[in-house]
Amino acid sequence: MRCPYCGHEDSQVKDSRPTEDGAAIRRRRQCEDCGARFTTFERIQLREVGVSKADGRREPFDREKLMRSVQIACRKRPIDGARIERLVSGIQRQLETSGESEVKAEQIGAMVMEALKGFDNVAYIRFASVYRDFTEAKDFEDFASQVGGLGKG
Repeated sequence: MRCPYCGHEDSQVKDSRPTEDGAAIRRRRQCEDCGARFTTFERIQLREVGVSKADGRREPFDREKLMRSVQIACRKRPIDGARIERLVSGIQRQLETSGESEVKAEQIGAMVMEALKGFDNVAYIRFASVYRDFTEAKDFEDFASQVGGLGKG
């Protein structure tokens, strides 16, 4: 594993343990050149899943991109990081076991929306504002009013 600090090709595993949900192995590593310590995660990947975008582009499914999107929606909310990890792992598992080699980006967005709906109304609305591409404040207000009376009332 390449060191993220100095770029050296070799590192030594100092500690390995499963993550809380058991879906990955967390490894603490130390660079053999500069001595820096860093953490890596090893996950099972059942199959390669491609994502087709609305503009016609295709790209490989990127778990980290999905994680960042959900974390942004959940920022400054009382949501445990382990819960976010389980949400993302669950969506990834659904995609990999679906039997489809390609999925539309909007399907992934809908899966996240469904999962966030039961999590936190604010995170749900934040994600929806990007996913549904609200163009005016009225769009946002209309959507928010449908979610537990968060709009005008």
